[in-house]
Amino acid sequence: MPKVALLNQTGTQVGDIELADTVFGIEPNEAVVYDAIVMQQASRRQGTHDTKGRSEVRGGGRKPWKQKGTGRARQGSIRSPQWVGGGTVFGPTPRSYAYKLPKKVRRLALRSALSSKVANNEFIVLEGLTIDAPKTKDMISVFAALSIERKVLVVTADYNETVVLSTRNIPGVTVVDAAGVNVLDLVAHDKVIFTKDAVARVEEVLA
Repeated sequence: MPKVALLNQTGTQVGDIELADTVFGIEPNEAVVYDAIVMQQASRRQGTHDTKGRSEVRGGGRKPWKQKGTGRARQGSIRSPQWVGGGTVFGPTPRSYAYKLPKKVRRLALRSALSSKVANNEFIVLEGLTIDAPKTKDMISVFAALSIERKVLVVTADYNETVVLSTRNIPGVTVVDAAGVNVLDLVAHDKVIFTKDAVARVEEVLA
C-alpha cells in the first residue's frame, strides 16, 4: 500500500496517508492510458469543417450545351466536380468525433495515470486547501511553500470557487473537483495536488 506525506498549506509534513493499492498502486497500463487520451482529444474536436457538394454551390442550373452534335463531352452542369468552381467530392461535413471506451477501460486508464504519478513522486496530498478570499497571491504562496514551479493540477473534493478564482490567472495551473479528474489532465501536468478529502472521494469511486 503506497504511503505519501500529508502536508499542510505551508509545506510542513503533518503526517502520512496510506493510499489504496487498487487505485494508486497498480502497474500502469500505458496502452490503455494512450487510448483514453486519444478518446478525450477526439471528443474535444469541434468537427465544424464543411465543404459544398455539387448541389450546394451557386450556379449550374442550365445544361451548358446540348447533349449531342458539338464534338465535346456531354455535360449536365458547370458545377459538376470536374469543373473549376464545381462541388467537392466526398469533402468533410460537420460531424462529431466523440466516442466512448468501455467503462472498465476508462477506469483502468485513470488508475494507471494516478499510480504513475505516485510512483514518480509527482503526487502531493494536502490536509486541506483553504483560501479566505479569491487572491492569486495566496495561491502563489501555497505553491511556493510546496516548491512547485511548473504545471500543476489541483484536485479538490468539491467545486471550490475561491480556489478556482485564485488560480485562473496563474499560467499552467488547472483546478478540478474529484468528479472531474481525467487522464488527459493528469498526464499533461508535472505535479498533482490532491486534498485529503479528494483522495477519499476518488478511492470511493475507483477502488
